[in-house]
Amino acid sequence: MKISSSVFASFCLMIEISGIALFLRGFFPAPIKSSFSSKTKLSDLPAEPLTGNNPNSSTILVPLFHRVVIVLIDALREDFVFGAKGRQYMPYTQHLVEWGSSHSFVAKARAPTVTMPRIKALTTGSIPGFIDVVMNLNSPVLLEDNLLWQAKAIGKRIIFYGDDTWIRLFPKHFMEYDGTTSFFVSDYTEVDNNVTRHLDSTLKRDDWDILILHYLGLDHIGHLSGPHSSLIGPKLLEMDDILRKIHSSLTSQETEGSLPNLLVLCGDHGMSETGSHGGSSDPEINTPLVLISSAFKRKVGMDNPGTVEQVDVLPTLALGLGLPISQNNVGCLISPVFEHTSLRDQLRFMHLNSFQLICLLKDSTPNFQKEEGYEQFHFAEKSHGNWIKLYLEGNTSEVLSNLGRKVLRQYVDALKALSSALSKQLGKYDMYSMIVGMVLVLQVLMALLLAMPEALSRGAEVEIPLTSTLLSLPFYMLWLLCCSIHVLVCTSAGSSCYLCNLSWIPALAAITTFSAMLCVLLSMAGRKLASGAKTGTKNVNGSGFSELDVLLLIGTLGNVISLGSSSFIEEEHQTWYFMINTLCLVIFQDVCCKYFRERRNSSDDDSYLASKQDLPSLLSPISEQGIGSHKWLALSTPLLTLACCRLLRSLNQTGVQWMHLPDLSHWLNRWEHKAELSLLSAASLLLIFFFVQKCCSLVSKIALALGLLGVYSYRAAVGNVLFPWQLGSRDISKGTVEARFVYIFILGILFTGSKDLLRSQVITADSRLKSRGLWEVYSGIVLLCALLFRPHNLPVLACSLLIQTTMAQYIWKELQYDAAQTTIMHYWFGQAFFYFQGNSNNIATVDISAGFVGLESYLAIPAIFLTAFSTYSGPLLWACHLVCYLSSAQDSWNPASVGHGCYCFALLRSIPTVVYIILVTALRYHLFIWSVFSPKLLYEAMHTLVTTVVCIFFTAMDQNHIGQS
Repeated sequence: MKISSSVFASFCLMIEISGIALFLRGFFPAPIKSSFSSKTKLSDLPAEPLTGNNPNSSTILVPLFHRVVIVLIDALREDFVFGAKGRQYMPYTQHLVEWGSSHSFVAKARAPTVTMPRIKALTTGSIPGFIDVVMNLNSPVLLEDNLLWQAKAIGKRIIFYGDDTWIRLFPKHFMEYDGTTSFFVSDYTEVDNNVTRHLDSTLKRDDWDILILHYLGLDHIGHLSGPHSSLIGPKLLEMDDILRKIHSSLTSQETEGSLPNLLVLCGDHGMSETGSHGGSSDPEINTPLVLISSAFKRKVGMDNPGTVEQVDVLPTLALGLGLPISQNNVGCLISPVFEHTSLRDQLRFMHLNSFQLICLLKDSTPNFQKEEGYEQFHFAEKSHGNWIKLYLEGNTSEVLSNLGRKVLRQYVDALKALSSALSKQLGKYDMYSMIVGMVLVLQVLMALLLAMPEALSRGAEVEIPLTSTLLSLPFYMLWLLCCSIHVLVCTSAGSSCYLCNLSWIPALAAITTFSAMLCVLLSMAGRKLASGAKTGTKNVNGSGFSELDVLLLIGTLGNVISLGSSSFIEEEHQTWYFMINTLCLVIFQDVCCKYFRERRNSSDDDSYLASKQDLPSLLSPISEQGIGSHKWLALSTPLLTLACCRLLRSLNQTGVQWMHLPDLSHWLNRWEHKAELSLLSAASLLLIFFFVQKCCSLVSKIALALGLLGVYSYRAAVGNVLFPWQLGSRDISKGTVEARFVYIFILGILFTGSKDLLRSQVITADSRLKSRGLWEVYSGIVLLCALLFRPHNLPVLACSLLIQTTMAQYIWKELQYDAAQTTIMHYWFGQAFFYFQGNSNNIATVDISAGFVGLESYLAIPAIFLTAFSTYSGPLLWACHLVCYLSSAQDSWNPASVGHGCYCFALLRSIPTVVYIILVTALRYHLFIWSVFSPKLLYEAMHTLVTTVVCIFFTAMDQNHIGQS
């Protein structure tokens, strides 16, 4: 069966997406959890350890606090409370930290630093899996043992106001609640007012025990304008006033003889220097934790806050409220919080925490006896029993006190060792799903490589022996073998494998696909070996690689090899910047060879990859009068590209090493430089219109001009830029009307382009109409990018269009680069512009504010689409330009160019994906697997999905042309 190169490439990518999804399902495991189905109860708590036969009735757990108010401020960085901003904008909180009855700590969150996993960590004491980044968009009900369930089980009355993620996680735990959406980042005022409006009436009531307030405004300001925005100060002042009100109310309600109240101030995660979060940089993982209660000793001055883990909050709050510690907790008690209690109570709390960690260790580790913490616990427990015996005997000597302090230190050491051992496990990989997914993507890559000579031939068709394979005996034998292996694995592994939990229909479909792919590969490989001698002789006589071919090959493979290093992943943008600069120099050399030497002879290779020999007869030679201007414009194009790339490198600092350094975007986004940003944005929008409108119809040109005007109006409405007639700042709005105004023109341009494409294929075979339709669709995509880009990033879009225009006009056609070379260059530039936008391989650099442009409330599908489109707009724009460019070539001088481009694009995406999946599997126990390698894996998976969509568009254009001819 023969199919075109584009259809073959798209089909391969769709199988690859399935393999990647299966691999991700196995790679991102559920965190270590206890296998006990029931939750811990007070009756399950162990008694105090005791040596001898003295009676011991100390199994009752007495609460230390009457009421607890938890104020969780989303994206509250540690320096917002303990740093200069805290001293300036949170004076009351700063006074409590320095002189009040409080304990202050820096609580370290674990990656991924997004809200839902952090709430899980605070309420269960467990370390959520990295896949919770995805689950954060639609949080499911939390079924595992948690603080809120324990509180409700003993009759505690809980009230919640704030982020509705809590309501989705705990739908039946609150006696009263009012949720606000956490994803509509354009709102940073009402989202907090909806929480505070309940505060006065709730504090006066006496029908609740736990009050949880989750404020989102600070996080939304960070996403909109970063941690150094002028909006940060007023928001911190607002939060400080709320804390003053709560603390005053709790203090006034305490009576003599009653238990004290507790106020907890914390953040779920921090905020990066760009205002986002999700990664593992210090500003993202360091959050303040302040516990305020009259039970604590009043301070006499500011101490440097100690460091604790965020999961340590759970056992501390649980025992403070007289609750059992959740089964899956890996945190340790924050011992200073219990200093005001008796030594016996402190030892009791330490024993309960250690006993819970020991139970979890036994349940999750086969060789738990060999763990250092296990031995330390039993040694401390034995010493604890001796202390209890002396205590019950009435011993009051100094020996008892010294022994008690020694036991405390032993428990602390055991807790640290147990917590560290459990935290390192994180989860158990589903190796069966990982291996099957890895083999599937490896099969796809092998199929693409084996099909290369046919896919890049003149006909751009690939022979797939599918029918003969499916009817062959080896296929059925292999199918039965795979079914047997599947049954064997599932009966031995039980329910721990995802594939084993599937019904037989999808499982058999996966086995059939796997078996068919393997048989097809063997058939293709056998056919290639049979004709290997003839092909080898033919290739020896062919022309060799040019300097550009060598660079493209070495650069692509070099980048793939560099993915094995965590440092190269963190700084991958440097690799692409270097490769683009080198590419420009090689292009400059080719231009010099063309115009200052004899023109290189073109060889006629029958296996020529992109029909280069057809070009000279179809491209009219440059006239003598125009050769001078063409020469200098061609010479200046790579130099202009180098200048643009150097400018864009200074616009956004990305990666890890230099992320903290100021860049042009920071300078432009300062309030005092709004005029400069406005001028730069306006100039960029004019350049965008100039480069895009040339190939559009008159109607589309008008729509594009009005749309770009709407883009500037939207940015002026939200306060990013100014109009010339504005003398000062104006009231800031959400810009919903202006953004929707632009969306109308985007849809209009896309509709016009799609209509022209359909007309060119169905009604009339007009290549010019088809080309105009493609460029109009491209202009609609450019307009959407302009709307979603932040103003300081508009020069990135303008420079991208400038490079595309000059390269297409003076380089790719003039130097007769074939479809494969042009595709690789487009791919390289797309990767470089991904990083020019300010993106990185860190989740924290994803600009989620783009997902809410023009929305008044959170809508999942539009928000996800717009965020993904904005993030990958660089590769998308260059891929769309490639389709337009190759389609014009297909209609003029190379009928197979679109098929070649689609195939090369699929191959370029498959090679790094497959290699990286193999590397991640080998490095799954690496120190940086969750902080560096895992985010990159998610980026690779998403990039492959985007490439699949692009290749389907390629296929549509290629098939339409075939149908037309």
